[in-house]
Amino acid sequence: MHPPLALHKHPACKAQILALQVCHSEHPLAKFVGVCNEAKYALDKCFREEKRVNSAKNREESKRFQERLQKRREEARLEKNSVTASG
Repeated sequence: MHPPLALHKHPACKAQILALQVCHSEHPLAKFVGVCNEAKYALDKCFREEKRVNSAKNREESKRFQERLQKRREEARLEKNSVTASG
């Protein structure tokens, strides 16, 4: 089962989505017996690759966010210690 085939949500897989939609429109009954399987397999492969790329990008963004957060926490801790030491 694939996600909804909205082109704006999956721009990298546009060609595969269109190929599957064309196959389904050309073979309205035969699609149920596997006529469009090759187009479906290509679309599934594209979705897997898209997910892999998005996951890697999200991991990198999370890593950068965690580094910035850790830096802010360290700065806040140092500021608190300097205020406590001088006060």
